[in-house]
Amino acid sequence: MTGRVDQSDRAKVLEIGGGEVYLGGMDMETSARGVDYSRIFAQAIDRLHVEGRYRVFIDILRNKGAFPNARCFAGHNGPKPITVWCSNDYLAMGQHPAVIGAMEEALHDVGAGSGGTRNIGGNTHYHVDLEGELADLHGKQGALLFTSGYVSNEATLATLAKILPGCIIFSDELNHASMIAGIRNSGCEKHVFRHNDLAHLEELLASVDPTTPKLIAFESVYSMEGDIAPIAEICDLADKYSALTYLDEVHAVGMYGPRGGGISDREGLAERLTIIEGTLGKAFGVMGGYIAADQTIVDVIRSYAPGFIFTTSLSPVLVAGALASVRHLKASSVEREGQQRAAAGLKAMFAGAGLPVMNSTTHIVPLMVGDPVKAKKISDILLAEYGVYVQPINYPTVPRGTERLRFTPGPAHDEAMMRDLTDALVEIWSRLELRKAA
Repeated sequence: MTGRVDQSDRAKVLEIGGGEVYLGGMDMETSARGVDYSRIFAQAIDRLHVEGRYRVFIDILRNKGAFPNARCFAGHNGPKPITVWCSNDYLAMGQHPAVIGAMEEALHDVGAGSGGTRNIGGNTHYHVDLEGELADLHGKQGALLFTSGYVSNEATLATLAKILPGCIIFSDELNHASMIAGIRNSGCEKHVFRHNDLAHLEELLASVDPTTPKLIAFESVYSMEGDIAPIAEICDLADKYSALTYLDEVHAVGMYGPRGGGISDREGLAERLTIIEGTLGKAFGVMGGYIAADQTIVDVIRSYAPGFIFTTSLSPVLVAGALASVRHLKASSVEREGQQRAAAGLKAMFAGAGLPVMNSTTHIVPLMVGDPVKAKKISDILLAEYGVYVQPINYPTVPRGTERLRFTPGPAHDEAMMRDLTDALVEIWSRLELRKAA
């Protein structure tokens, strides 16, 4: 999970891929002859092309057991070997023999799909086991699986606020799109606080009725900036103003803490958080999302959230793979340590070469470009000429004017790969006459 959107409410405006299409005010001539739907859709896409924000999906296949090596189907001359630098499979657990073996075993044991929702035929022993492992990972009484991290955020936040009468949600301004969607869908009052700004958060908390139910929603690792929330201080404010806390750990689970429980695990704060949300599709290398909390809250979401109740459950094959990954990373820190070394090494190389690497205290290595067209151009040159795949990050994932390339080095990215990447970027920066770091 890596996108953000504007949290302000908008009337008569539809956001399509970040572009805005006005829906109101048709003139009489248009009304008389009907709506030209094709024109509206075409204009929405044209706007993205003009702004340099039209997204192109790169057609690749990863090489099993050899990540970050992959092959790209970009032309008509067959697959071209590439190196992937932007995967959220941070620890390459999607390639781990234990994960692949568990998935193969499950496939031959129970078949491919789950067969239904959790309530009707789709609850398997794999699901029960994984929820137990995730609850244990975060030191909580229970956990609940969803089909993705997006769904777990949207469904949980929307349901919680509806259950709590008059609930007000306090949301960090850089929260992920899925969190914002859940807050909006809850219909509750919301207050957006400046990113990681404790004084602003306290000002907002102090401004509401002390008896009103309150929930603070924030992330541990912000995946586009690479910075970390002040979790302990936010928990202090939650205690002071009698608020619940909701922490999105999707870019931290598997990556931090002695057993991979995330930043809250590393800092010994998990017990202070009401709900911890995570994903199985990033460091754990498979697919799915989850929440961990006390058993009553888990039961409330299980019983009331439409996004959980009416969705076919994750395939037991996927759950088996995730289960193997979680168990492995609880016991092994080798992957985490290798990834942190790689991230530190790449940051140092970028900085030494004068490239505008952003200040990041995590495994995320963002390189500032500041222009959507140039970001796409750099990405295209890297792929076509250097066999390097990194995706440009544009609005609405990041604010306009802060477009960037986001690198996620993993334990298998070696020093030679990093040197080749750095040299390529230096050449492209010079070719395009881009600004270097100050």
